[in-house]
Amino acid sequence: MTAPGPEPAPTEPPDPPDASGALSDELARLADLHGVATSYRPAPDRTVPASVLAVIRALAALGVDASDPEAVREALAVRERDLARRLLPPTVVVWNGSTRPPRALAALPEGTQLHITTEDGRAHAPMPAPGPPAHLPPGVHALTATAPDGRTARAHLIVAPARLPAPPGRSYGLLVQLYSLLSTRSWGMGDLGDLAELTGWAGRALGAGFVQVNPLHAAVPGTPTDPSPYRPSSRRFPDPVHLRIEDIPEYAFVADPDRTRDLRDRASRLRAAVLDEGALIDRDATWALKRAALDLLAEVPLGPGRHAAYCDFLAEQGEALEDHATWCAIAEVHGSDWSRWPAGLRDPRSAETARARTDLADRVDFHCRLAWLTDTQLVAAQRTAREAGMPVGVVHDLAVGVHPTGADAWAQQDYLASGMSIGAPPDAFNARGQDWGLPPWRPDRLAASGYAPYRRLLRALFRYAGALRIDHVMGLFRLWWVPQGEPPTQGTYIHYDADAMLAVLVLEASRAGAVVIGEDLGTVEPGVREALRERGVLGTSVLWFERDWEGDARPLPPDRWRADCLATATTHDLPPTAARLTGDHVALRDRLGLLTRPLEEERAADAADTGEWLGELTRLGLLAGTGGGADRGSEEAQIQAVHRFLRRTPARMIGVWLPDGVGDRRPQNLPGTWDQYPNWRLPIADAEGRPVTLEELTGSARLRALLDVLRDPGSAAEAEADGAGTGHV
Repeated sequence: MTAPGPEPAPTEPPDPPDASGALSDELARLADLHGVATSYRPAPDRTVPASVLAVIRALAALGVDASDPEAVREALAVRERDLARRLLPPTVVVWNGSTRPPRALAALPEGTQLHITTEDGRAHAPMPAPGPPAHLPPGVHALTATAPDGRTARAHLIVAPARLPAPPGRSYGLLVQLYSLLSTRSWGMGDLGDLAELTGWAGRALGAGFVQVNPLHAAVPGTPTDPSPYRPSSRRFPDPVHLRIEDIPEYAFVADPDRTRDLRDRASRLRAAVLDEGALIDRDATWALKRAALDLLAEVPLGPGRHAAYCDFLAEQGEALEDHATWCAIAEVHGSDWSRWPAGLRDPRSAETARARTDLADRVDFHCRLAWLTDTQLVAAQRTAREAGMPVGVVHDLAVGVHPTGADAWAQQDYLASGMSIGAPPDAFNARGQDWGLPPWRPDRLAASGYAPYRRLLRALFRYAGALRIDHVMGLFRLWWVPQGEPPTQGTYIHYDADAMLAVLVLEASRAGAVVIGEDLGTVEPGVREALRERGVLGTSVLWFERDWEGDARPLPPDRWRADCLATATTHDLPPTAARLTGDHVALRDRLGLLTRPLEEERAADAADTGEWLGELTRLGLLAGTGGGADRGSEEAQIQAVHRFLRRTPARMIGVWLPDGVGDRRPQNLPGTWDQYPNWRLPIADAEGRPVTLEELTGSARLRALLDVLRDPGSAAEAEADGAGTGHV
């Protein structure tokens, strides 16, 4: 996860009276009892204390006043008294198959009786603590404990499978930013019709097991729209800009076909500007055309079956969809920054908001329908993938947070930490740290609700995901909170109940039969990868980062890679493999003033790094036998060798960055830039920078030769004969 752009100007509160100096013992104790870290370790041999300011501001965001020593003493006394009296925490986790009861239940007084009502309303007979019975079904149940002294406590009881099942065999797949995948039918950017075509082709013709895409969350509307898919308005609901308009059944019944024809003609010109004239992808222009088309389609009555399906969707999504659509409707009137709306509208439960929902009922329904249409096409894309033989299908991406002025931040104010932003502490790669401008969830409010908003979010995404990639999966354990108005160096870590966060994730993924991939690159707290692996969550391994860091720091041999991971050569935040091999990425960063040391020094270090990897590929004999007629020493041959290396690892999933298949050199996102580089706006292009359509990609001999590297022995020859593959590596 990288900083996607500049932050809205924050309101800077005054510093608390004791915001400098060392933490007192009482403040440190109070912080610890609320999960606020008082130090962090950027390296095993180095501990950095958190500032008093960071700790006080974090506690304030959790509703704890620590503004002066007297307030600290009072808050500490209240917290210690509450913990001493508490029978149960708000949420208790039980892993199926575990022989040990949860600590919270084991600590109950002898003679305590437990009463459990499962989520489907069935009451179990009372039982003595520590319980609960081993046969409880997976789910989120209601637990009541009654102690011998008459005290009672209620909690949410999360019962989850011990771990997720492993993906079905080893498989390889494609990684693509959907907006960049234009076809001859796209309206200026890749869409869900293109995704369905890609999955159908890759599954049937190449035997690929999955296609991973960028987050398709709803963006904050407005011109210009923030193009970053990692800074959405809503993570729960998808963005209708991805709709394939012609695939909506009502399109055929628009009363005035001349109007849709005009929109198609304008879309054709927009597409041609990107593909033939070197224009950047213009999300705003694409959405303007699609929104005009959707307004026309909204005038077409739904048929009885479609109307019934729409009503089912409304009922399933409930208040969350109504909130999302209400925010969208109000934003059309008052702008997309809800903090600047009239005061009464800033509260989703106010009487003023209820009146606005009634007054704007047509627009609320319009945005509900857009969410349904997009969900329908997402479900169809996954169905196409599975019907094409993909064992996994579409891998969706869950961003780490939401835009502070967007729909989720408005609707979920009770669950978000006001005045805080998620980021990263200073490290060897970024001495100033990072502020991503995304408000974090409050761990206390999540626990009190039984993690309801998190559960609903995951359930919505798993409707159409064969697998889910969790961006910055370390955030299930802790997040770096940065007080608004302060630099990232003034942040501190806040701990979450990782057991509960993982239990919810495993529960919902298992119900959907889906795979989970955690993005665990960068600094990872000890024990995190082990905990994820124990629960069946795959990690992410990128070739250039896999070195023997505990030994000689040379490239890690393939047989020493972990098996429980998605292995790739690059990601959306890194240079394409061609640019890495040639050093073009260094020249690009130099042109943009991003280097932190002299150009020649950077080039030498990069060449040495690449040279070590090429030496390892040569040692293993992976540069021999290149496919597609590529010369052994060519860039194309080296890219093939990189993927031969990935195949030699035990990784369960191997991802091929789709632009690597045609030699694209341009990164989709260049961390550390905003308007200096066209992040998130580039179409897939070949080695000369010429945009390549989906149709051209599927006919590319270079792409075929690269993907043949990952297929079963003999499958390449079979594919030449009949266009079929195995999907396994």
